[in-house]
Amino acid sequence: MIGVGVIGCGSIAKKRHAVEYHNNSNVKIVGFYDFNKERALEMTEQYGGIAYDSVDELLMDDQIQAVSICVANVYHAEITINALNQGKHVLCEKPMAITYEQCESMVNTAREVGKRLMIGHNQRMLRTHQSAKALIESEKLGKVISFSTVFGHKGPEMWSIRKGNNTWFFNKNKAAFGSIGDLGIHKIDLIRYLLGGQVDSVYASLTTLDKKLENGQFIEVDDNSIELLRFKEGPIGTVTTSWTYYGKECNSTVIYCQKGSIHLYEDPKYSMVVIHQDGRIERYELDEIQTNEQDIQPNSGVIDTFIQGLISGEKTPLEGEEALVSMKVVFACLDSASTGCSVKVE
Repeated sequence: MIGVGVIGCGSIAKKRHAVEYHNNSNVKIVGFYDFNKERALEMTEQYGGIAYDSVDELLMDDQIQAVSICVANVYHAEITINALNQGKHVLCEKPMAITYEQCESMVNTAREVGKRLMIGHNQRMLRTHQSAKALIESEKLGKVISFSTVFGHKGPEMWSIRKGNNTWFFNKNKAAFGSIGDLGIHKIDLIRYLLGGQVDSVYASLTTLDKKLENGQFIEVDDNSIELLRFKEGPIGTVTTSWTYYGKECNSTVIYCQKGSIHLYEDPKYSMVVIHQDGRIERYELDEIQTNEQDIQPNSGVIDTFIQGLISGEKTPLEGEEALVSMKVVFACLDSASTGCSVKVE
């Protein structure tokens, strides 16, 4: 039995981490911390455990072997490194941290102290994406030529524990980046996972088109972004993110190959549709993708993968080293957007 502590009791902790730990038979939830202790107390009422007065108090509890870090982006690195140095395994929410140097320090610390660090890139856990990866690797459709992947919804103020335009997601000092960090990291990491290659260069545009603060000023981070990614192995494609899809949420990907195309989460019933060059269509009803609009979230697979990785000692798709590579691409995109030039991913 692995004792777990959850740091941060916002929406991601409430709707995914806590409930998935609770449903895992190899886990005992020892307690929660949030700067607003009432939130932590609410979690203990539902799942048991202690509501700690500080992060340090939680990290000093010997009953806890692993922690989930579900706080604002700016605190990810500091708390992760402290937790690792206190002998805890860490599952940190994405984006990993707000600078590449911080991300690198997180990975290096985990290696130095001999503890596991994983990042909550849940799109790798979806059966549909895993099936698409296997199909791509088989080369039954030939080699990948290009791709398009989109993640857009109404905005984090609809999801955040503090509803409205005062959410920390809109504060540059706490979030560091907007839709590209919130949604783009998912799709950049997913494309890397699906194609299995290396991103060679990026060209990106970040903008703020509609989201405003309570004072009527535009938010401090991007609410829309488009990234052009070129892989060393040849494929080229786009990543689109948006917090201004005020209709239906979009979380889809299309992979164009030499002998057909793979359509992921475009069809409301069939999560993977394969269209062959000769016109044949194969439809697969594999799973359902999580959305912010669901009151009851399907299991993300992240918690179960984290815990199984700790038990088995085997590597998982969520390792910090993998997330570090994806974050390097994100930071290259930020450099591109600020300079207006294509940027090599070194």
